[in-house]
Amino acid sequence: MSEDWLRATSRPVKNVHIDTDVPNAARVWNALIGGRDNFEADRRAARQLVSVAPVMTQAAPALRAFLRRVIGYLAGDAGLRQFLQIGTGLPAAGNTHEIAQAIDPACRVVYVDNDPVVLSHVRALLRSSTGDVTFLDADANQTAALVAGARAVLDFAEPIAIVMIGIPNLLADVDGILADLVAAVPSGSYLALMQLTEGEDLAEAARRWNRIARTPVFLRDRATVTRWFTGLQLVEPGIVEVNRWRPAQDDPDYAVPLPLLGAIGRKP
Repeated sequence: MSEDWLRATSRPVKNVHIDTDVPNAARVWNALIGGRDNFEADRRAARQLVSVAPVMTQAAPALRAFLRRVIGYLAGDAGLRQFLQIGTGLPAAGNTHEIAQAIDPACRVVYVDNDPVVLSHVRALLRSSTGDVTFLDADANQTAALVAGARAVLDFAEPIAIVMIGIPNLLADVDGILADLVAAVPSGSYLALMQLTEGEDLAEAARRWNRIARTPVFLRDRATVTRWFTGLQLVEPGIVEVNRWRPAQDDPDYAVPLPLLGAIGRKP
């Protein structure tokens, strides 16, 4: 079912042009976590970012560990069985569906992205998945179409986890998008997100990125991230650096604060 639905709602991969000469956010992040799904332009951009913000070498693995703990909490402690992940990124070890379905194989996961690079990789992800996993080719800025597509797969009468790990950095109107998404899901649903925060080194990295990439990055302060959770019940420990959100015993400790704020909120 998932593969048929993908075929019906996505642009054919063969018609997608992928520009390998311009750095792509998903591929650069893949390079930062040591992945192989990237090109020289992406690796060069990653090196430039690290040269002005060395913390980026730590941010990438810390974010993957945060995603693992977040999905583990949502599928485990919170008991959710439906996940809507917006801003999928390139598949890597420890994807949302793998974590959730290891807790309960009945978990349903919808990945949302409109990046042609991600789309070109996602078919293999769906073919290798034995659980209920679907990909929706949609723009996070077009929330009405996104929600309509997700309704074809998820039951919006039951709680849903909205997962936005990293994608807010690439969106201009996060307030409006979150308002629409949270309004669409029922009581008992959760919002989990991560946002790059302001800092001197990261600000310079963002300026360099915005000069060479087609998709700009937006840094936000803690007050802005706090506003996004208005009306939601924050899960302890609240809005913190991602490595400080319920760290596991075997998670590495970091000598410097990481410029990534993460949190989970529950819709009452």
